[in-house]
Amino acid sequence: MDLSLLTLQQLKELVQGLVDDRIRELIGDPDLGLALGDALRARLKESLTGSERLSGDDVADRLGLRW
Repeated sequence: MDLSLLTLQQLKELVQGLVDDRIRELIGDPDLGLALGDALRARLKESLTGSERLSGDDVADRLGLRW
């Protein structure tokens, strides 16, 4: 790949992708590959059928978090 031929946007996307990949390598997902238990799976399905939806801000407010 000839980097000199990339547009600024393409270069930004390339760098962002590389950084994202590296962060995933370093931090990883500790739950990756683990199976969901039946109880959790049932709760998730039940929550998806409900009509109430909360935004991230609403959840943070309820938990007393700031972001």
